[in-house]
Amino acid sequence: MIQIVHVHKQYGNKKAVSDVSLTVPTGKIFGFLGPNGAGKSTTIKMVTGILPVDSGTITVNGKDITSDTIAAKQEFGYVPDSPDLFLRLKGLDYLHFLSDIYGIAADVREARIEEYSKMFSIYEALGDQIKTYSHGMRQKLFITGMLVQQPSVWILDEPMTGLDPKSSYQLKELMRNHAANGHTVFFSSHVLEVVEQLCDEVAIIRKGELLFQGTLTEMREKFQSDDSLEHIFLELTQDA
Repeated sequence: MIQIVHVHKQYGNKKAVSDVSLTVPTGKIFGFLGPNGAGKSTTIKMVTGILPVDSGTITVNGKDITSDTIAAKQEFGYVPDSPDLFLRLKGLDYLHFLSDIYGIAADVREARIEEYSKMFSIYEALGDQIKTYSHGMRQKLFITGMLVQQPSVWILDEPMTGLDPKSSYQLKELMRNHAANGHTVFFSSHVLEVVEQLCDEVAIIRKGELLFQGTLTEMREKFQSDDSLEHIFLELTQDA
């Protein structure tokens, strides 16, 4: 579970996130939506501890990301919106680096690395530097790294970007299974059809303010609309 309570974030005179409160429950796939510049990535970066919280609190499985940072970070795996990191490392070195941080035993990590890198068709490229990978391959590597950790909470910022259809299907199945096993999946996406297909609950943020949180059924009831998520989303964010 992720709990965000009255969180603010400001850059200079500009409010990036304003008094946002939401709960991402266990056993659910939770979609976090908003137009460009709405505050999605800023919120996610605060949840992961990359950005400090100006005010308010964020907990991951009951652990405060500000006051109990290490314990909170041990609860989740994170796939960022840009996979252009650690470019001089070889793919395998990156996966071992993550495994070392999370204290994964050698035999366990080897099995997981082989399983998930083969699932996403990057096993043969693990001996190459990440800078030689295509965008899609880097995305697959970061997803593999998260899966090797096997954390309770998955935090995914635009995880489908650059994935081929097979890999996208594999990731969606893994997300469904993870939630079905009583864990948490929190992800942002601009692909609203995928969100509508996958998510148990969604939240919509616009200009740093939360407009809605709940199920798609609750959304249609609140806004008295039988339209698709795409149409409702566009109506809510039309001047963003």
